[in-house]
Amino acid sequence: MSKRTLSLLLIGGLATATLWAANDPFVGEWKLSSSKSSKIFDQMKVESIGGSKYSIDFGGGPETIAADGTDQPGGYGGTILSVTVEAPDAWKVVRKKDGKVLLTANWKLSKDGKTLTDDYTQFYADGSSSNVKYPYKRTAGTSGFAGTWENTTGEIPAFVMKVQPYEGDGLSFIDSSDGVTRNVKFDGKDYPNVGANVPVGSTSSVRRVNEHTLEITGKSNGKVGVTREIALSSDGKTLTMTLHIPGQTEPIALVFDRQ
Repeated sequence: MSKRTLSLLLIGGLATATLWAANDPFVGEWKLSSSKSSKIFDQMKVESIGGSKYSIDFGGGPETIAADGTDQPGGYGGTILSVTVEAPDAWKVVRKKDGKVLLTANWKLSKDGKTLTDDYTQFYADGSSSNVKYPYKRTAGTSGFAGTWENTTGEIPAFVMKVQPYEGDGLSFIDSSDGVTRNVKFDGKDYPNVGANVPVGSTSSVRRVNEHTLEITGKSNGKVGVTREIALSSDGKTLTMTLHIPGQTEPIALVFDRQ
């Protein structure tokens, strides 16, 4: 076989793979339907540990922080956290990474101290942002921000997920809710996740279960974490992502509509 023939075959194969990826039925822009998706149990805990120091657990483990407005090491993926007491009933929480603001959360207590409103804004790598106001009710504690707080709606705010071709024979899942892009190929290999919020050692792999179903396995430093089963409706207009989270008996179902 001549080099010219080999080159033509390789180019032809690449073109076919690129065309396949572009025509993959999962490719498109998908918007979460909060009303169709699972409700979630959202809890955060704030514990006073003396002086201006607090232990705050947003659900991923406690972080110790002095509420003095300064930037301090956070507990998630090399992030920086600050908490500013703007008034007895108002705190501002800011999380950064590599000098860039990832999120701001303005907390406001009700006059009776029984509810907390979290005015939450998340910033994405493309310069866009999203804002949602989470209502919480107190389930422990008596006054101030110290206590246990639970989201009273359970709804996941709407966000957009984009699925694009990746290097001809793979797919990119670009999630605007967490700023993570999962670039994967159908070869059984683990590929590093990318994005400002990605912890070191975070990877994803994908396999095609059938024509309308994919399975993405997430890992952290080689240990299996969240598994995502992604199913496309027969008409191609709805995508359901079922999250299987270690330690949780019930999966979370996210339903997206094609845009």
